[in-house]
Amino acid sequence: MEIKYLDIHSHLNLSPLSENREAVLAKMREEGVGTITVGTGLATSKMAVEVAEANPDICWATVGIHPCHTCGDEADPLLMEEGAGGGGWEELEFLAKHPKVVAIGETGLDYFHEDTPESRKVQENIFRKHIDLAISVRKPLMLHVRASKGSDNAYYDALKILGEYSLGLRPLPLKGGDAPSGPGANFHFFGGSKECMEAIIAAGFTISVDGPITFSSDYDEMIVAVPLDKVMIETDAPFAAPKPYRGKPCEPWMVVEVAKKIAELKNLPEEEVREQLFKNAKDFFGINF
Repeated sequence: MEIKYLDIHSHLNLSPLSENREAVLAKMREEGVGTITVGTGLATSKMAVEVAEANPDICWATVGIHPCHTCGDEADPLLMEEGAGGGGWEELEFLAKHPKVVAIGETGLDYFHEDTPESRKVQENIFRKHIDLAISVRKPLMLHVRASKGSDNAYYDALKILGEYSLGLRPLPLKGGDAPSGPGANFHFFGGSKECMEAIIAAGFTISVDGPITFSSDYDEMIVAVPLDKVMIETDAPFAAPKPYRGKPCEPWMVVEVAKKIAELKNLPEEEVREQLFKNAKDFFGINF
């Protein structure tokens, strides 16, 4: 089996994919699609590593705490019961060293679901712990950043925080061979403006896009403008299925439709786009075949 696409962000560790995992994996192998299963807390991070261990040919993992799971009613009880520096965090640090773990996260800032001065402070503190962990294990960051409605505020706040760190990880090189000074980071499920994307790329980071680009024109201008070597593709499965699968649980193999849409919007051959997107993911996450 030849892998031709890498879905860099999915959740084979969440329902309903977790209950139907073998069928999903079989379809991925049939379609030549690999994926990174992303942790959103301690329990799902463990599951992500288990999935990657059991399917080393097509699966990799990340470990981390989703920003929505850092405070309030959604706080991860296993990880947060002793505070951010408790035993749960030590277990996450141990998982981060696993060879099948290719990034730290998803972590970041979410101002969409809960936005108070207190929640922002907690999210920032946990975000910084993830950055420190990523630097210590020399793996890039998988970022969940979601701004307030109609704003790019969380993206710019995340950029400001990342800019305070000077130890490089394994970022994609900027044109001309200059490496960014901050840690390697990808802004997953990017939903910001074209200008915000340009700020992210200028800072030396990358973005990834999902199924909504196949049915919403809101992303068109940004995708046309983003350099092809600074974007990656994902599904965020089981969420946000692309056309023609809307209304169904999303699966990683559907990432093919995201690649096709990028080629269409950029008016480039599908194979040229597929090859570059595949290279971007392999280089960024240090995945070798």
